[in-house]
Amino acid sequence: MDQNIIYLDNGDTTRIDDDVLDLMLKYYRYSYGNPVSLHSLGIDADEDLSQARKTIAGTVNAGPEEIIFTSGATESNNMAINGVAEYLKNKGNHIIISSIEHSSVKAVALRLKNEGYKVDEVKVDTEGFLDIGDLKSKFKVTTILVSVIYANYEIGTIQNIEEIGKICREKGVLFHTDAAQAFGKLKIDVKKENIDLMTFNAHKNHGPKGIGALYIRKGVKLKKLMEGGSHEFNLRPGTENLPAIMGFAKSAETAYMDLEANNKMIIKLRDRLIEGLTKIDHITLNGPKGSSMGMRLPHNVDITFHYIEGEAILMHLSLRGICVSSGSACSSKTLEPSHVLTAIGLKHEQAHGSIRFTLSKYNTENEIDETIKNVTEVVGILRSMSSFIPEEHSELLNENAKTFYKNKNNEG
Repeated sequence: MDQNIIYLDNGDTTRIDDDVLDLMLKYYRYSYGNPVSLHSLGIDADEDLSQARKTIAGTVNAGPEEIIFTSGATESNNMAINGVAEYLKNKGNHIIISSIEHSSVKAVALRLKNEGYKVDEVKVDTEGFLDIGDLKSKFKVTTILVSVIYANYEIGTIQNIEEIGKICREKGVLFHTDAAQAFGKLKIDVKKENIDLMTFNAHKNHGPKGIGALYIRKGVKLKKLMEGGSHEFNLRPGTENLPAIMGFAKSAETAYMDLEANNKMIIKLRDRLIEGLTKIDHITLNGPKGSSMGMRLPHNVDITFHYIEGEAILMHLSLRGICVSSGSACSSKTLEPSHVLTAIGLKHEQAHGSIRFTLSKYNTENEIDETIKNVTEVVGILRSMSSFIPEEHSELLNENAKTFYKNKNNEG
């Protein structure tokens, strides 16, 4: 990999920590027993699996028996929603989700709707916060599940999960939250926050890809979706991926051990990036801002650059060695605008002009300053070629491009 790369797509995935990788290599090479085997290597593996489960459970105030390992957040979301829908189908057929859920929640809800379930979406405001009044109005006697994302993967909005969970508990309805972006960045207490089911994973926090978990509160029942062995408390058959699970536990432990220090440093970098980019004319910071900034993920910056395409910005920055994302990471190869951005009121052309920057503990002030410089130049160049710029702004927006080309010619 090019050492000069500036990686600002940590909301998509993160670099694995060296100590996490070293630990995983040990399990691949030496401690490779199957946890169900009865010989010494298998018994050791089973003990390690139990310890990893306990470590991960401890980070969110859960019990070890409440943690089910999966292949990642997508599987966990599917397991939670499908599992509840199947188990409680004789009790009710109504599910409530927010309008800014990840596709692995939204698509499952749509499929269930096509199969006869009733699905309602709760609206959000212009900063992405759930409309609590709208949520309360959606409950029916047939409601069996509410699923609201803990912190949004695109615009960084952190929901009031404790309040939402309390409402669901009072209504006697199960509450699921997708915490894939929040885990390792925010303090989570599943008991205090009245969470019944919670999705999370490792690779957003410098752990391995392909491993995640579903928290299932003791007493909550799900329909088993796959047949096979009795692994994972008879809910998810198949041999556990022990090296990845051990890496998951190590990365989770590290994230929460250094949470405050890392967040303080990352927020400083995030705010430096916001300050630099908001000096560019005709931009909009999406998600929480101003007095709401405390309810924004520490590492998230999402900006709409008006009059130009986000994909063009992304490609120009990539050529300069800067990695960012356009729209949501899982839909960035489609022509459809982000449903998250349209849900908060952006028009289609505005949604298409949005770029997400997501930081990590490995970023530096120099990288942030270099990013601000390059984004400013790229936006100027693209706007100078854009046919979408209103006539009253054309001269102002062309100046950045002229300056850039002048500097380049002088360098040549």
